[in-house]
Amino acid sequence: MNYCKRSAVLVVFVVFLGVLMSQYHVEATRVLTEELAGTNHTLPLEYMMKAKYTMSYWFEMLASGPSPRGRGH
Repeated sequence: MNYCKRSAVLVVFVVFLGVLMSQYHVEATRVLTEELAGTNHTLPLEYMMKAKYTMSYWFEMLASGPSPRGRGH
């Protein structure tokens, strides 16, 4: 019975916290200026190609096939 009481008190407490937290709205701590919010931040093509080749190299290094059998698998 003690476990049931603790569980019920915990559920009530969590619901109460949820109700309290929904009452307050948090504002952003750092708001983007208009000049930063409107610009298009894209990477140059050379960086994108280098990232593409690096990722393909990493994927080629991954082992393929079935996982090894034995203890711990």
